[in-house]
Amino acid sequence: MLEIKNVKKTFHKGTVNEKPALQGVDLTLQDGDFVTIIGGNGAGKSTTLNMIAGVYPIDEGKILLNGKNITHMPEHKRAIYLGRVFQDPMKGTAGDMEIQENLALALRRGENRGLRWGITKKEQKQYQEALKTLDLGLENRISSKVGLLSGGQRQALTLLMATLKKPELLLLDEHTAALDPKTASKVLEITERIITQNNLTAMMVTHNMKDAIRLGNRLIMMHEGRVIYEVSGEEKKQLKVSDLLEKFEQVSGGEFANDRMMLA
Repeated sequence: MLEIKNVKKTFHKGTVNEKPALQGVDLTLQDGDFVTIIGGNGAGKSTTLNMIAGVYPIDEGKILLNGKNITHMPEHKRAIYLGRVFQDPMKGTAGDMEIQENLALALRRGENRGLRWGITKKEQKQYQEALKTLDLGLENRISSKVGLLSGGQRQALTLLMATLKKPELLLLDEHTAALDPKTASKVLEITERIITQNNLTAMMVTHNMKDAIRLGNRLIMMHEGRVIYEVSGEEKKQLKVSDLLEKFEQVSGGEFANDRMMLA
């Protein structure tokens, strides 16, 4: 359902700040795959997600989503197919708007906007039912401003907004990294439940190797803008963090250097 073919990207090309970010990424996802992505600093993890979302144009290669060539499609036109959750809990929601207004924006994504009444009673019920699944009590606060919520509540709401219309592909870019361990664990639990219940195809960048092993059915490791290792199925379930570190040293020829990942 997703094909990334020989995608290359260099930032600030031709200047003293030239930085190769992706050096020929090849990746294919099947419908329903949940792929976790790990790698050191500057490995190209977030850049890969940004290329899929159309944040930056690619230099070479192709990106196909369910048979559609989206390589040169602008970011706003891809938004109808994709759900995204960022590392910063403040990024995916409008703090000055109510919870129900944020959800209404998510539900109307990609649709023509008219002059009809903003939120119907039927929609309010729909939002309350959806919020119940988060198990955070937000279904009783739909008229509260989002800015009053905690970081974890906002991130859970962002996740709900990103999946309200069942996107063809869900992109999660270290979406629990800014949360405390207990809140991060709760948001990951909600993430796994939403993906499983809706049979979503998802890619999740994480700095936590244990989470990368535990979640999803596939794991890929990136280094210097390339996919250097991939594992799935039973083999993935049997992995330990030490196995990943050893594999990284084998395929990259160097030690794993990412403090956040090592500490996690």
